[in-house]
Amino acid sequence: MGKLINGINGPFIGKVGTVIGSSRRGVPYMKGPYKTRKTDISEKELRNRDKFAFAQAWLKPLLEVVRLGFKNYSVKSQGFVSAKSYLYKHALKLEGDTHSIDPSLMRISFGNLPISKNAAVGVTNPYELTFTWEPETSGSDYVKDQVLMVAYNIRDMHVSYVLQGQFRSVGKDILPLSHDYKPGTVVHVYIAFIAADRSRQSDSLYLGEVVL
Repeated sequence: MGKLINGINGPFIGKVGTVIGSSRRGVPYMKGPYKTRKTDISEKELRNRDKFAFAQAWLKPLLEVVRLGFKNYSVKSQGFVSAKSYLYKHALKLEGDTHSIDPSLMRISFGNLPISKNAAVGVTNPYELTFTWEPETSGSDYVKDQVLMVAYNIRDMHVSYVLQGQFRSVGKDILPLSHDYKPGTVVHVYIAFIAADRSRQSDSLYLGEVVL
């Protein structure tokens, strides 16, 4: 039985006859009932499933990061789903039947805040990365934005991150790393900035590979 929302002329939730009413992010939808598949899975569908699983696994360690970084990416999607869409379009490569992801082409944040100038990263000690950037001066609209720092050890699928670090006005912050990392571990490093009220974020900037 369906439930009317906002009266007889409004959207509904539930099943009415063969039509199912639902909504996503406040947008109402109608769809038909699910059907049992009767045909075999094609080679193209298998490749698409492999691509989906590969992208899903690569992004999973970044779940909390992209939930914030891809907030309000589009009207219909945000967070993890939006990050996966961006990965498909820009960073996922296919050579023969082998999938790969170019970390330099991927973003962990997408938005219209400006990125600070002269952002850089260096190894402070085996278990710390020091991020620096050109600080904002007093009176700037962005002085209270906070830094988002990410180091992704792709080999072990492990991410170290700080979602709400120092203010832009500081110009420097430290990202602690896992003590499980061995000498020679390679991490891919990203920086972005988040508005103080969490309403906006910048595009992320890929700072390259760092060898610990």
